[in-house]
Amino acid sequence: MNDTLAPQVRSILRAARERDVAADDRVSVSPRSLSAAFADAESDGRVPVIAEVKPTSPTTEGERRDDPVELAEGMVAGGAAALSVLTEPEHFGGSTENLERIRDAVDVPVLRKDFVVREAQLDAVAADVVLLIARFVGDDLADLKRAAEERGFQVLVEVHDRDELERALDVGAEYVGVNNRDLAKLEVDLETFERVAPHTSGDVTLIAESGVSTPADVRRMREAGADGLLVGSAIMDGDVTENTEALTRAESEGSA
Repeated sequence: MNDTLAPQVRSILRAARERDVAADDRVSVSPRSLSAAFADAESDGRVPVIAEVKPTSPTTEGERRDDPVELAEGMVAGGAAALSVLTEPEHFGGSTENLERIRDAVDVPVLRKDFVVREAQLDAVAADVVLLIARFVGDDLADLKRAAEERGFQVLVEVHDRDELERALDVGAEYVGVNNRDLAKLEVDLETFERVAPHTSGDVTLIAESGVSTPADVRRMREAGADGLLVGSAIMDGDVTENTEALTRAESEGSA
């Protein structure tokens, strides 16, 4: 399966498998509720957006060198319901230290965005939500999800197609993210979410990931069934507060 991944993604996965874990103790988390944060956003007339603190990535140019805490606070000021913080160091410029600092500074749920492939990596840092990518973890999805939940994490399972969705549902995923980016070609297609979303059950919180850059994109994903959206590059490129507000207020401001 991994030989079908784009070279950049294979490099990310290889680094994740080789990365040492320096954690001395098993993490125990009392998480801030992601579903409650989404509900609060909805009641306030905001689209639930998980805004991503992403210094760089293999699919973007340059690097954002602002203080990550200031970026995070700006996103919350713009109405973000939750934050995603990259902790992958080699390809995304992230760190567990950034996540710790951000989580101490804000009062919204914080997702740890990394490429966890074995249980020990869960103990690298406390967060409210942890990402498990179905394509990366394969048959270990159920065991890793259970291990994450035993530590108190809420788990976001990322999928890209119907088969991965079925695996996520089979292990009882409560939060499912549909990545519009094809990890084989790194191409983004919003139709991916539109194809996958109808096959989820009503008790799953469904999050559209990647490719959302305008208020029109937000409305399109919401109409297709997205309970929330995870947005990185479109927010990081420019004033993060203004960019976040433009997306969180997309439904209340009418057409783009």
